Amino acid sequence: MKINKEGYKIIAISGVCLAAVWTLLYYMIEARENIWLLVLITALLVMFWFFIVSFFREPRRIKIHDADLVFSPCDGRVVVTEVVEDNEYFEGKKRLQVSIFMSVTNVHINWFPVGGLVKYFKYHPGRFLVAWHPKSSTENERTTTVIETSKGIEVLFRQIAGVVARRIVSYVKVGEQVHQNDKCGFIKFGSRIDILLPENAELLVEIGDRVVGTLTPIARIGDFGVEDADE
Repeated sequence: MKINKEGYKIIAISGVCLAAVWTLLYYMIEARENIWLLVLITALLVMFWFFIVSFFREPRRIKIHDADLVFSPCDGRVVVTEVVEDNEYFEGKKRLQVSIFMSVTNVHINWFPVGGLVKYFKYHPGRFLVAWHPKSSTENERTTTVIETSKGIEVLFRQIAGVVARRIVSYVKVGEQVHQNDKCGFIKFGSRIDILLPENAELLVEIGDRVVGTLTPIARIGDFGVEDADE
């Protein structure tokens, strides 16, 4: 396991700040007379720093390529499986939405759920409602990406910032070919991802299921052609 590049700066700055806090407290509490208090404070500061480091962990994952499947783009828990109307890209057409909530303890790297051509990308500034709030999909800070698979099926997914997450990083560029389960971005500190699929896609997860990015298939779309996807 390694540390994702998005964490280098935050880890370094937080380390310096926590060291400064420790130094200040060391002289304030008279360390020799309050050695156990100092030990407790040191332990808490070290644990907090390691929590920050662990947030940016980048585990090694097996890359599975299967054009018939949509894989989870992140680690987390399924919180929504419903048919919705999308007005941003699909012009009011119905799509099957699967939403995955990431807590602060999850790995926060994001991966492409399918491979293909990037047809659309847009960054939306917005609010910071809690990520499980229904309005977070349309009102929170977010990015929207649409990928057209080799079979002509368009899959949309959104990175959504939550009440704690304050920065979304995306590596997506319109017009490029991307590979299923390659890294596509990062969301810092608690967030959510929505995936919009053809309405008649075969759902493979249920609300409450725990999913693992790049490893858990969330839907099957291989049996639907272009006409089925666009209906």
